[in-house]
Amino acid sequence: MALLEIKELQVEFGSPESALRAVDGVSLNLEKGQTLCLVGESGSGKTVTALSIARLLPEPPARYAGGQILLDGMDVFRLKPKELRRLRGAVVGYVFQEPSASLNPVMRVGNQIKEVLALHRPARANNAEVVRLLQSVGIPAPESRLKDYPFQMSGGMQQRVMMAMALAAEPKLLVADEPTTALDVTIQAQLLELLRDLQQRSGMAILLITHNLGIVSTMADHVAVMYAGQIVESTSAAELLKHPLHPYTKALIASVPRLGGNAEKLVAIPGSVPRLGAFPSGCRFAPRCPIARPECSESVPALLEVEPRHFVRCPFWQS
Repeated sequence: MALLEIKELQVEFGSPESALRAVDGVSLNLEKGQTLCLVGESGSGKTVTALSIARLLPEPPARYAGGQILLDGMDVFRLKPKELRRLRGAVVGYVFQEPSASLNPVMRVGNQIKEVLALHRPARANNAEVVRLLQSVGIPAPESRLKDYPFQMSGGMQQRVMMAMALAAEPKLLVADEPTTALDVTIQAQLLELLRDLQQRSGMAILLITHNLGIVSTMADHVAVMYAGQIVESTSAAELLKHPLHPYTKALIASVPRLGGNAEKLVAIPGSVPRLGAFPSGCRFAPRCPIARPECSESVPALLEVEPRHFVRCPFWQS
């Protein structure tokens, strides 16, 4: 049985009478010890999908309109508030996109980590365990960092503190939402290497949200490409990077700059992701698609297995 199973998830914002659907029929599977990358432009619904795993979206304005999330055998939508509190941290931990906005600015980082320990592992809620956690995520001289405030740390150090907090309860699943955003290339590489090392040591699964296909090539076992609230392609990382089938996936890969190329300008995808509530009829990528046909706007294409374990939401993927 998979550690995480998301089945036809639907998430809406607003009242039922005027609901805006941000996630529309998303299905994902993640095995223990595996890494799944959720890829797509900003506004595709990646973060909403990830936050739904532990029901972290405020209800209202969010509303889970359909589908099912099974995490470690538990039906998340059937859990009571007390059970959800145990799930958050102990089963699934989060590394959020902006550590400077997620950390408490007026609380020492040691105490912030100790709070997590007090909730999930009270017997280990002490400075020695906090030092061990800080050391495990590569923070030098952790004993002297216990009393630091977040503003006294660099962006990379803050992100490592977030990882220490997420790992404090020894979760089975780590959700990392754009963990390398706004970090320089050297720090990005260090954090990715840290994630790989932690995964090998603990056997945890990782759901990694990114728009960086370079990260996908080094981290992912499987990839799901998301656009306008839907999965448009899903397969193994090696297969997707070598043999992409959906026009959107091909456009994302083509837009990655390559060293040594002789292109005079960067390749860009025309237009932008449609805003919530303004999705086009039929295929949502059709207005930006280079192979779009008139019939693309008539009906929403299904996500079909066109090759073994390779799913694509496009009837004209062979064009």
